[in-house]
Amino acid sequence: MKTETQIETQSPNMARRSFLRYAGVGVASMGVLAAASCKKDNRVMPMTGIDIGPTGDFAILNYAYALEQLEAAFYIQVAATPYSGITSAETSLLTDIREHEVGHREFFKAALGSNAIQGLTPDFSSIDFSNRTKVLATAQAFEDLGVSAYNGAGYLIKDANYLLIAGKIVSVEARHAAYIRNLVSPGSFADSTILDANGLDKQKTIKEVLTTANTFLKTKVNASNYGYVSF
Repeated sequence: MKTETQIETQSPNMARRSFLRYAGVGVASMGVLAAASCKKDNRVMPMTGIDIGPTGDFAILNYAYALEQLEAAFYIQVAATPYSGITSAETSLLTDIREHEVGHREFFKAALGSNAIQGLTPDFSSIDFSNRTKVLATAQAFEDLGVSAYNGAGYLIKDANYLLIAGKIVSVEARHAAYIRNLVSPGSFADSTILDANGLDKQKTIKEVLTTANTFLKTKVNASNYGYVSF
């Protein structure tokens, strides 16, 4: 089985292409971030993993960065070890999703600069990547989690430019979720498990999201300033 590092070494231009395609309006924001001077106090907390940081936009961007790292690692492995019976259409679209997620990951990494948390190590030992049902179920869980995470943390973003970027990314995540859900169960792309009575996407708190995400991470992530430090 190829590792994430091996796959990305074989595709050195993928992340760069994806980043440039998705950066768009974020260029101006990146300039502000690069000029900022923000200490990394409390980023690494013994026994409780990596803290996303103090309250504020940097912390929320690191929260998103952590989730995008997880999704990118997952789809890199899916593309490296296709499940049994995968179709050419599925291969093509899952590869596109991989590039999107790598692009999102690299966008946040570049935007945060020295304020970024470290690279995370995934733990996919519970996933049988040869089994279509298990892979797609995990993909659905990740995509639904990502959408609900952005929806739940959006109100915490103060800078309008960052909020716009988050909106652009969550809309792509929702497209992924709809596609994966239809692969799993046709017609489930917008059912009551993800939409409320008003037809709005449901949201989850940072604590709820990290509780789930950490089950797939060797490098645990916490948000002590948002009420989540235990695993």
